[in-house]
Amino acid sequence: MKRALPLLLALIKFASGLLLASPVYELHRDEYLYLEQGRHLAWGYLEVPPLIAAQAWLTHLLGGSYFWVKFWPLLWGALTVYVVARLAARLGAGWFGQALAGAGYLVAGYARLNFLFQPNSFEVFAFTLAGYLLVRHVQDPHPRWWYGLGVVLGLSFLNKYTTFFFVAALGAALLLTPQRRVLTTRHFWLGAALGLLIFAPSIGWQLTHGIPFLRHMSKLQESQLVHVSVADFWKDQLLMCFPALWIWLAGLLALLLYRPFRPYRGLAVLWAAGLLLLTLLHGKSYYALGYYPVLLACGGAWWEQQLACGRWGVYLRPALLALPVLIMLPLAPFVFTLWPPTAMEALGRRYAGMGLTRWEDGQEHPLPQDYADMLGWREMADKTYQVYQSLPDSTRLRTLILCANYGQASAINYFNRHRAIPAATSFNGSFLFWFAPPRPLRNLIIVDDEPDSLASYFGSYRRRAEVLNPYARERGTRITLGTEPNQAIIDTIYAEHRRELASWTNGR
Repeated sequence: MKRALPLLLALIKFASGLLLASPVYELHRDEYLYLEQGRHLAWGYLEVPPLIAAQAWLTHLLGGSYFWVKFWPLLWGALTVYVVARLAARLGAGWFGQALAGAGYLVAGYARLNFLFQPNSFEVFAFTLAGYLLVRHVQDPHPRWWYGLGVVLGLSFLNKYTTFFFVAALGAALLLTPQRRVLTTRHFWLGAALGLLIFAPSIGWQLTHGIPFLRHMSKLQESQLVHVSVADFWKDQLLMCFPALWIWLAGLLALLLYRPFRPYRGLAVLWAAGLLLLTLLHGKSYYALGYYPVLLACGGAWWEQQLACGRWGVYLRPALLALPVLIMLPLAPFVFTLWPPTAMEALGRRYAGMGLTRWEDGQEHPLPQDYADMLGWREMADKTYQVYQSLPDSTRLRTLILCANYGQASAINYFNRHRAIPAATSFNGSFLFWFAPPRPLRNLIIVDDEPDSLASYFGSYRRRAEVLNPYARERGTRITLGTEPNQAIIDTIYAEHRRELASWTNGR
C-alpha cells in the first residue's frame, strides 16, 4: 500500500486533467509560444530558459497533437503528487496521511496549473523534489542527496528563472537552522557546482545575447507585476490552496511547533523566506505554488499521527479525506475547464470580488484570463489561411504574415502547421530571432487590432476578416491584407525589427 497509493494518486492526477476538460477550449496563448520555441531549439529565449522548448521539440516529433501538448504538464503534476505522498510516508504517514496530502494537492490550484503546457508545472515538481531531498538528507546525511539536489535545481534553472528566488530562500533556511553546518562540507558545494554546470549553457546564451533576461523582467514589472498588490498576493495564497488550507497550514505549524518535526524546521523557513521575497518583489501569486506541496506532506503526516489513537479517528479520517473535495466542488469550474464560456460568465458574477476573474491588468472580466486565452485561436488561424489562399499563386511566396504579438503568430503557425503557408512572425518576444530575412514582398497580411493607418503604403489595403468569438481575449483582432507594398513600408518593417532586436540584446 505504501508504494501503490502514491502511484494511484499520480494516475488520478494524470487522468483527471484530460477527462475534466471541455473541448470548447483550445490551447493557451503561452502554450503556442512554447510549441513555436520547439521549432527553434536554442540554449535560451527572451521569455524563458530552454527546458520547455526541449519538451515542445519532442511534442512535435510525436505529432504535436493536443494530447502530447498536455502530456508534459500532466506528467509533472503526476510526479509531484507522487513525491508528495512519498514525502508524507517519509515523515511517518501511513495510507491516510498519504491520501490526505495527495488529495490536498489534487484539489488545490495545481489542477489548473498542471493543465497548461508552461514551465510552472516542472517548477512545482522541482521545488517539491528539492524538499523531499532535504528531508532525506536530514534522515540519512549522505552526500548523494546534495548531488541530487544540484541536478534538480540545475534543471529547474533551465526551466524558469524564478528558481533564483527558491535558491535564495533555501540559503536562508540553511543559515537560520542547525542545517547551516552543511555549508562547510565539500559535498554541498560540489552539488552546487553540479547545478551551476547544468545551467551554464543557458548562462552563456544570456551573456552572448546581452542578458535579455534583465529587459524581460523590466517589461514584466512595468506591464504586469506593478498590478500585484501585497493584499491581493496574500489573498490569492488563501484562494489558490483554499480547499487544502487546513492541511498545509497544519503542516506549517507542525514544522514550527511539533517536536517530532523539529529536524525539518528548515522547510517552514524555506516557505516563509520564499513568500517574503515574492511579496517584496511583487511576484505573481502563482509563483508561490511550488512552496506548498511539502507543507501538504507535512500536514498529512501530522494529521495521521494525531488521529492514530482513539476511536474518533475511525470516524474522522473518512470525513477529513472528503472535506477537501467537498470544499473544492463549488470552485471546480475555476480549477478545471469543465464549463463553456457562457456558463462560466454567469458563475463569475456569483463569485464577483474574489479575484477569480481578475486579469493581469487588475480589472475584472467575464472569464478568468487563462480561459479567455484559450479561445479564438483556431478561428484566427483559419481566417488567416483563407486570406492567404485568396492570393494569386504567383505572389503567395512573397507574402509576410506580421502579427502584433507572439500568441497570434505562434497560434497561426500551430494550426496551419500542415498547410502550405509562410510562417507568421512578429516583433514580439523570441519571434525577433526568427524573423524572415529581408526580401521583395508582394503581400503583407497584418494580424492586429490597430486602426487602419497604413493604407497609403499599399496598392490595395483592406480588412478581410476579424476574430468574432465574444469571449476570446483576442476578440476584435483584425486580419488585413495589403498588396503591392511600397519600399518605404518594407524598409520600415525591417528597420523596426532591427531596432527592437537591438533593444533586447544590446545590439549584439
